[in-house]
Amino acid sequence: NLLHPVISVLEHFQPYISIPQIQELSTNVKELTAQINVLVRKECEDAFNGPNAKNFTPSQHFSDVCKIIDVIDPKLRLDVINWFLKTHLSEYTILYQESQELAWLDKIDRRYAWLKRALVEFDEKYSRIFPAHWEMGERLTVEFCKITRRELGNIMLKRKNEIDVKLLRFAIEKTVGFETIVEKRFPGNTLDHATNTITSHLNVRVTNPIESDDLNLTNNLKPKTSPFQGIISQCFEDHLDIYIAELDRSLADQIQKFVDEHKKDGYPVFEGGEDTSNVLPTSADLFVYFRNCLVQCSKLSTGQPLLLLVQTFQKYLREYANRILTANLPKTNTTASTLVGTATIFIQNLPNIPSLLKEGETIAKLNEPEICRSCSVLCTAEYCVETIQQLEDKMKEKITKSLVDKISFESERNVFKAIIAQSIQILIQDLENTCEPALTAMTKLSWQNIETVGDQSLYVTSIINHLKTTVPIIRNHLGSSRKYFIQFCTTFVSSFIPKFINHLYRCKPIQMIGAEQLLLDTHSLKTVLLDLPSISLTVSRKPPQNFTKIVLKGMTRAEMILKVVLTPHDSARQFVKNYLQFMNNDGDIGSFQKVLEMKAIRKPDQSHLIERLKKEHAAILASHQQQTQQQ
Repeated sequence: NLLHPVISVLEHFQPYISIPQIQELSTNVKELTAQINVLVRKECEDAFNGPNAKNFTPSQHFSDVCKIIDVIDPKLRLDVINWFLKTHLSEYTILYQESQELAWLDKIDRRYAWLKRALVEFDEKYSRIFPAHWEMGERLTVEFCKITRRELGNIMLKRKNEIDVKLLRFAIEKTVGFETIVEKRFPGNTLDHATNTITSHLNVRVTNPIESDDLNLTNNLKPKTSPFQGIISQCFEDHLDIYIAELDRSLADQIQKFVDEHKKDGYPVFEGGEDTSNVLPTSADLFVYFRNCLVQCSKLSTGQPLLLLVQTFQKYLREYANRILTANLPKTNTTASTLVGTATIFIQNLPNIPSLLKEGETIAKLNEPEICRSCSVLCTAEYCVETIQQLEDKMKEKITKSLVDKISFESERNVFKAIIAQSIQILIQDLENTCEPALTAMTKLSWQNIETVGDQSLYVTSIINHLKTTVPIIRNHLGSSRKYFIQFCTTFVSSFIPKFINHLYRCKPIQMIGAEQLLLDTHSLKTVLLDLPSISLTVSRKPPQNFTKIVLKGMTRAEMILKVVLTPHDSARQFVKNYLQFMNNDGDIGSFQKVLEMKAIRKPDQSHLIERLKKEHAAILASHQQQTQQQ
């Protein structure tokens, strides 16, 4: 009890060591310490390496010896610790050496049972003789883990061909379970948290909210920092390619199962609505499977094997996109569809206009289930885009920081974004196809023979009826994806209005009354298109500003074309000025010629007007340039 205080006091007097009395005392203490050191070392050697080492019995005397060692010689303390560990683990190294049957993976649980018995013996016999801060129980466990990791790594390398998924999974589960028990018992004080390479690639096992039935992958996982996690199981990392290969086969079976389900039961039909998900259940099943794979694999490693898992996920996301989503999109073209819809236009109110579409004439059209299927594919692709991003974020959280930049699912997100675009295009193409006969009918009417302006023409009524029939179905089945419904509406009007204007140019020749009728028809169509997102709704929702802007710009141009047609051309200069005013200073010669043809102006007379347009337009450009320079 006095030895430590004496040494401490002597250290305090080191600045005065030149004083003879202090120097003498220091020499005496050093000689005494050296004598004690020799005696203690002899006792330790006899206890652990002597003839009776196997019969060593713990005693209070040896406990006092350890206390002395703690004071006088840190190196001897380390030697004592190593002697003890070597002695108590010698039996283990013999029983589980490579040549023994117990050494193979199928008996791995017996290794951990051996340590449990060794720790029980340690607690009963030795725990009281060593100072608590020596952490001898933990040191015994750590040395056992290091030996086990090394020996398992060697034997697996030599017998790699004998390892299958079932055996590997058994070994990993037993090892991870053992590490969990150890980390609860020991704090890991004897391991260097900062530099311990054992834990550098090993993830942690915590209660994972991602394992719940909630498909949202955005739950935060806060890993523990116990260095025991992975202290043995790291040795399995080089063999996880076997595990990943098994996951690959399992995912292939899962995709085939999805394909078979759709072939057997048909594509599911959803009721639609804003509160109803139109997402295919198989997509949720796929991400649940991904989630489980990620949870299992990340328990074993956060290193290179997770990159293999990323590649596997990427492969089957593309498989799902191609074999489930793209394969279930309706096959459309301008002449055929799965089912053909019937569109009949009866032109009754204008007796001098022939019936351009015969009663019962058919056009290519998607039926309602096909429209619903296209919407479902779109919603599912949208869900996949969002969930892929969450999956990528989660994998980046799991993997070692140095490998984070190697994880990217951008290509896979683009695949599903392309499916969204394809789905929207199919819906737009179908709607345009159903409107095409009415537009064709518009161009074949004898506009020069119309004598009175009546209500909107029946070709307009036909177009509006198609819009009122199809758009609400699409809106209902894209209820949970309103942004894509708006995108559908915006893209449709962006495509339909130029097509309408092109057909408008083909309405030639045209007289004053015919132009007024067309102007009325155009205004009616404009009114309906402005309300397209809310068509047939009792409570209208204000459409997005960008949508309204596109409709107003396009349909106003159509109205201006007709107003130009109504403008007299007696004065070439005035006519051209009116044209530029109506057409917002558009000097395009092609558009101007089309208007002239609508007015039935002869080719020789067109040349003079075209030259006048060039001059007037050039003057306007020069004026604008001058104003810009002045500013």
